[in-house]
Amino acid sequence: MNYARTAVIAAAAGALLLLAGCGGKGGDSAATTGSPSPGATAGASATASASPKTTPSPSPSGSATKTPSPSSSAKPSASAPSSPTTAKPGGEDALQVVAKPDSITVLVNKQYALPKEYEPSDLVYPNVAFTFSEKLPKRMMRKEAAAALETLFAGAKKDGIALAGVSAYRSYATQKTLFDNYVKQDGLEKARQYSAYPGTSEHETGLAIDVSGADGKCAATDCFATTKEAKWLDQHVTEYGFIIRYPKGKDAITGYQYEPWHLRYVGVDVSKAIAAKGVTMEEYYNAVPVNK
Repeated sequence: MNYARTAVIAAAAGALLLLAGCGGKGGDSAATTGSPSPGATAGASATASASPKTTPSPSPSGSATKTPSPSSSAKPSASAPSSPTTAKPGGEDALQVVAKPDSITVLVNKQYALPKEYEPSDLVYPNVAFTFSEKLPKRMMRKEAAAALETLFAGAKKDGIALAGVSAYRSYATQKTLFDNYVKQDGLEKARQYSAYPGTSEHETGLAIDVSGADGKCAATDCFATTKEAKWLDQHVTEYGFIIRYPKGKDAITGYQYEPWHLRYVGVDVSKAIAAKGVTMEEYYNAVPVNK
């Protein structure tokens, strides 16, 4: 994940530019897709015209505004550091701001950021168990994702698997605090392997959640991969519109280490299409970073 690229984005007239960097431990300890919008445009690192044949036709509906051509008179408002690892802890890299942050299919990663002021308008508390009893914001998800999560938990229960939520929604401010703390603890280079700069965490979309077994053991840690809960999730999440966002062996593409506990809601059609191809969200949308 030290290989995530940064780029200088020159915004055209009226386009947004956000300086941000990448989510917090456990869900970026470590963004994305429902029915893709046909009119969406791909960002600079994506090839919009090369969409796979899978139905629905992939197009990241929350994609960033395009970088203007060199002839544009617009001037960039900031420059990215030459290397992500040279940025100051809690600092910001120049990123593309997604055009449709409310899209169920919004792609949020180390290249595409949410607007700094973004906050989902339809956050609710899913009626599922969590590893804590307090009614905190991190229990919340967007309404559609919350309903799907309830169905997923019920399906797991029928199969004798008891799940619990660990962490769902995070605000920009919360993500910034988490990331800064991880940098102080482990240093920027290591922190970027499991945590995201504020604005680039999937948790900020309200569509992602970290889960564990009901006992909370191995929550958001590597040992979760060996549990029966993780194995059930790996086999069944796509049936409920979720994907394992950061799959094993794909960290060079997603920018994050394997996280079997981090679920991202994208809608059933897209989750099944991604699973059928055995790809990541970046690969599905032809938005694989050039520089890692």
